[in-house]
Amino acid sequence: MVESSKGVRARIVRFTTRGLLVLVILCLVFAGAGAIWNAWTIHRELAAVGVPGKLYEVDGRKMHLYCTGDGSPTILLETGLGDDLLIWGKNQPELSKLTRVCSYDRAGFGWSEARPGIRDSDAISRELYGLVTQAAIAKPFILMGHSIAGIHMRAYAARHPEDVAGIVFIDGSTPRQDLRFPKELDREMNKYLLEMKFVKVADAVGLLRLMGQCNEVQPGFEAYAAWIKADSCHPSQFTAFKRENAAVPASGDEALHTGPFGNMPILIFSQDPDRAMAGLPEKLGREMSADWNGMQEDLKKLSTRSRRIIANGSTHYVQVDRSELVNREVAKFLDEVRTGTSSPQNGTTIRE
Repeated sequence: MVESSKGVRARIVRFTTRGLLVLVILCLVFAGAGAIWNAWTIHRELAAVGVPGKLYEVDGRKMHLYCTGDGSPTILLETGLGDDLLIWGKNQPELSKLTRVCSYDRAGFGWSEARPGIRDSDAISRELYGLVTQAAIAKPFILMGHSIAGIHMRAYAARHPEDVAGIVFIDGSTPRQDLRFPKELDREMNKYLLEMKFVKVADAVGLLRLMGQCNEVQPGFEAYAAWIKADSCHPSQFTAFKRENAAVPASGDEALHTGPFGNMPILIFSQDPDRAMAGLPEKLGREMSADWNGMQEDLKKLSTRSRRIIANGSTHYVQVDRSELVNREVAKFLDEVRTGTSSPQNGTTIRE
């Protein structure tokens, strides 16, 4: 008896449905196994390296602080958005030869616990004050920060001016810079955030670890290699990034009217404006670079004792690309703060 065409089609549909169901089940099994493996690996590596520095309880949550060196004033390092204190691997060891240097992780990054609520500059500066108090960091200290830290540091200095002996901006963000950038950036940012969702899933199920991306250590960071590997590929840090990024407009509003800070010593490092902003289409990257350069120049208005250095060849991560320049000039800045002298370069912008 010849099977009808309708019967053949029904059998094909059944086989196809079963095949897809099996495929879905296999994918879920592999994803679950990958997630368990990734979580176990994270737990094992964190246990192996321990906690660099100390954990302090601030408002019921653990905050991570890592201090090295001796001397005063202390240099307190604040990271950029999405980074933890390990990003200072080319700077903290060198600057610690000159004075005490402390770096810390904001909530949800590195070894610090995540926190509920909005992750804006007011919250971050309030938590930093709590950490400084708990750890008994000597005041006044120098605030030195990268990128979004440019806004957080201003919020802190406005709240606690007696705590701050000077500020070092490492390609620091400026309040409400989002309103000054080309509108095309919004589209690129939305694409980036969408990609981040897929990367977070790939991270959670262990794909990034399987591809070897969790063991990458940049040249110059070898001394921190074990910590970097233990602190890489944590899915929870994507959530922390997303929440702090969502609060950037609020942070900008909070810091908009901070400063000027009188004659407080301020040192500004900026990326090379002749380089297009990385990760963006060429035309937009060039426009962004020009806008950013103008905003960096405006930072000099924050003090009568400010100076700016453009780091030739550098990207946004000046402290990584030109660590030797940052370390050398911060050493000079430290002497100026200690002695109360003014740099002959105050008010200038130079390229090096």
